[in-house]
Amino acid sequence: MGPSAKSDTNGIASSNRNPPATNGGDASLNQPPLATNQAIAESADPSKKRKMGMLPLEVGTRVLCRWRDGKLHPVKVIERRRIHNGGPNDYEYYVHYTEFNRRLDEWTHLDQLDLDSVECAVDEKVEDKVVTSLKMTRHQKRKIDETHVEGHEELDAASLREHEEFTKVKNIATIELGKYEIETWYFSPFPPEYNDCVKLFFCEFCLNFMKRKEQLQRHMRKCDLKHPPGDEIYRSGTLSMFEVDGKKNKVYAQNLCYLAKLFLDHKTLYYDVDLFLFYVLCECDDRGCHMVGYFSKEKHSEEAYNLACILTLPPYQRKGYGKFLIAFSYELSKKEGKVGTPERPLSDLGLLSYRGYWTRVLLDILKKHKGNISIKELSDMTAIKAEDILSTLQSLELIQYRKGQHVICADPKVLDRHLKAAGRGGLDVDVSKLIWTPYKDQS
Repeated sequence: MGPSAKSDTNGIASSNRNPPATNGGDASLNQPPLATNQAIAESADPSKKRKMGMLPLEVGTRVLCRWRDGKLHPVKVIERRRIHNGGPNDYEYYVHYTEFNRRLDEWTHLDQLDLDSVECAVDEKVEDKVVTSLKMTRHQKRKIDETHVEGHEELDAASLREHEEFTKVKNIATIELGKYEIETWYFSPFPPEYNDCVKLFFCEFCLNFMKRKEQLQRHMRKCDLKHPPGDEIYRSGTLSMFEVDGKKNKVYAQNLCYLAKLFLDHKTLYYDVDLFLFYVLCECDDRGCHMVGYFSKEKHSEEAYNLACILTLPPYQRKGYGKFLIAFSYELSKKEGKVGTPERPLSDLGLLSYRGYWTRVLLDILKKHKGNISIKELSDMTAIKAEDILSTLQSLELIQYRKGQHVICADPKVLDRHLKAAGRGGLDVDVSKLIWTPYKDQS
């Protein structure tokens, strides 16, 4: 992860299908239990005796699992662990809901599993050989099919497989950050002494994290921060943006990376945060400035990247903050007098978010502009890289190739239709409130 490839979390579903809808965490209480070791053992039913012979389930087993919506969904057993003081076959199972994103992976009990639906465990060694013999994984292929952009360019098939194996089980289930308790989505490589923590407690201002609530309470009595460290470069109403230099505020930046990795998949955690600037967006009130999200960017990028990582924390999603962060990154590029582009590879969610932003910005200009306009002129006006402009307009079928050059075909009705499909633009960046000087080395 760290300040690596961009992954947006604007609340857009991460699968072609919506995750299992929930009517509350107790929905499953109204459903009959599927099975327990004791019930199976005590039954005279031969089929139940057969089920007992299946236990414990092997890693790789595929089975139906009752989720919190009370419905059965296909899962794959990723890991298992013995239940403390349980019998020889008493295990909890960490499962992946195969129809949905890894963020829904969780530990389950046997009574959530429908043993009648058990399929034999996949031979992982055979599967490994099949996967590593390909130039890309099924996961990569799916992302390419959905986004038409090759994903995980920094990871070959073997490295991606190794990454998924290492990060397959979430190590932290929930965090407390300010007034919110948040369920995590992915593994984050916290220091070893935190491996046995189901829940972590973060100071929302300095981002120090602790194992126990009492530790956080003691810390809060001593912590004198009421906002992120660094310079406030933007204030509009209750919104503030702080620029944090990873070299000057190394501990804060590393803690931010640990926190962000809990909600970003397929990221490498960089401990060398010196090379990055972090732009932390906050909602402000009389108690302080509360982080809602951030993006990072390299201090110097030969590839003209203006954004590395981006995250909106789950409690603040669907409020337009992700779009605001993207727009803000381009306003910084304009101040620098450069064109910019997000760091590759883009995730499927990231491409959707950026395509939406590029579409709205470009089509707004095309609607208002009279006469001809070139892609270079659009790039100069917006700080969007020419290649991103071209790919966006091509995806909207607004580009034709005539007499050796690309021509933009901007029929007003077609533009209106595409703008409507792109959705609302989110919160506006008031450029008059941005007080910022481009980064220069202090050495």
